[in-house]
Amino acid sequence: MAGHSKWANIKRQKARVDAVKGKVFAKISRQIIVAARTGVPDPEGNFQLRTAIDKAKAAGIPNDNIERAIAKGAGTLGGDNDALEEIRYEGYGPSGVAILIEALTDNRNRTAADLRAAFSKNGGNLGETGCVSWMFEQKGVASVPGPIDEDRLLEASLQGSAETYELTDVDETEGAEVFSEVSHLEDVVTALKKAEYQVSQAELRWIPDNVIDVTDEDQARSLLKLMDALEDLDDIQNVTANFDMSEELLTVVMD
Repeated sequence: MAGHSKWANIKRQKARVDAVKGKVFAKISRQIIVAARTGVPDPEGNFQLRTAIDKAKAAGIPNDNIERAIAKGAGTLGGDNDALEEIRYEGYGPSGVAILIEALTDNRNRTAADLRAAFSKNGGNLGETGCVSWMFEQKGVASVPGPIDEDRLLEASLQGSAETYELTDVDETEGAEVFSEVSHLEDVVTALKKAEYQVSQAELRWIPDNVIDVTDEDQARSLLKLMDALEDLDDIQNVTANFDMSEELLTVVMD
């Protein structure tokens, strides 16, 4: 499965930088609010909320902020959080790269206008619903930093009803990513922890069916600028694309 990509690596590096700047606080807080609103406001009985809280703690968000976001989602702190909608947008970037965007917004018109501007300024186009989503399949992904005992990982993956795994760097060390059906992600995380593996992140990820290899330097630079511009929009929670590029080209265009 081509679940691991250069963009996944870039996003992780960018998230660490953004966490220092406090830029991810609002986005993760929104995830907590929505999770608490759509399920019980108790992480013990709400896997989505528990996962969002783990992400918040990993980003260094203070406990007070986390508790306040849970209270907002539960409706005990006030605020118009019912207005937040989960919306998926789709479009194309340079080199015909397919881009899938997940947003949490209280104003569809504002979000669409911001996305359209980001695409047009960086050589892409915001498309209609369904134009690229058929190229992606949503999976559960559990990230496990190493060292990895592959036999033990395989056994835990099977016990959790995982589909497959990939040995890859996680949090700048050797590790693995374990892939499952969306409905089995919690089972996978439980099985991995039972096998005494640390799970640094559990998330739903859109996996592309095919990958475009970007080789042109100008196209690569424009594409990364577009992805960065999309990720930086306040209403945007996640951006996924079906591209890859060599480490050499990546180094050149990111300098």
